[in-house]
Amino acid sequence: MGTAGLKALLHRVRYEVLPAKSTEDKVLAHVPRDVVVTVTASPVKGLEPTLDLTARLAAHGYRVVPHVPARLLRDDRHLKEVAGRLREAGVDDVFVPAGDADPPAGGFEGALPVLRRLSELGSPFARVGVTGYPESHPLIHDDVTIQAMWDKRAYATYIVSNLCFDPRVLGEWLARIRRRDVALPVHVGVAGPVQRTKLLAMATRIGVGESTRFLAKHPAWFARFAAPGGYAPERLLTRTQEALTAPSAGVAGLHVFTFNQIAETERWRRALLDRLGG
Repeated sequence: MGTAGLKALLHRVRYEVLPAKSTEDKVLAHVPRDVVVTVTASPVKGLEPTLDLTARLAAHGYRVVPHVPARLLRDDRHLKEVAGRLREAGVDDVFVPAGDADPPAGGFEGALPVLRRLSELGSPFARVGVTGYPESHPLIHDDVTIQAMWDKRAYATYIVSNLCFDPRVLGEWLARIRRRDVALPVHVGVAGPVQRTKLLAMATRIGVGESTRFLAKHPAWFARFAAPGGYAPERLLTRTQEALTAPSAGVAGLHVFTFNQIAETERWRRALLDRLGG
């Protein structure tokens, strides 16, 4: 499959953005309408900025996937309210991680109870995503994370993998979850072309989004970004090309962590597509 498969994945991207003041303008200026936009949620700011930006981008004609972390939901009534607002905005796809809020806002400790409750509410969303962890989670054993994906398979329709910078680890993880009969399609998490100074500035702020907090928990990953020449997304994709494009891997597309460097991310994708097209 090779280059053709990689081109196909670059055409099936999702851009993860943070709900900041400038995000809407950046998306409108730089993101084509055929690119899915996912909106993170912050345990500091709560769900409101996510729901607001999701509704505005959907009104502009984007397919938007809000993050609805379980630990930000206050109770069953709040879940129903959030689902109703999103359906009213035309949203048919949500991403449900456990989230980082500590303590949780209410009684939902993890994603599975929220997924079950959404099913009991008549499955208001056609597509529901859950998290996968190619590299070890700082608090959860690898076998537990794969078991969690198995438990969620009846309620979810796809997996979004967290960042991974090791081609071998990513390939082995994809093989492992398939051996465990986790058959959900995977959107592989890839960091965009992050500028070092911007990433460092963003990482020092509080509550800017799940993606930067995840980096903060993985200092070795942060070092890869911070080192001059330490990370290039095209290098990672080239090295993982075989694993990502194998039919048995079930990779549906790329989930690109933009860290709100939205213009730079789209320029990078277009340039790489041009190069792959020869």
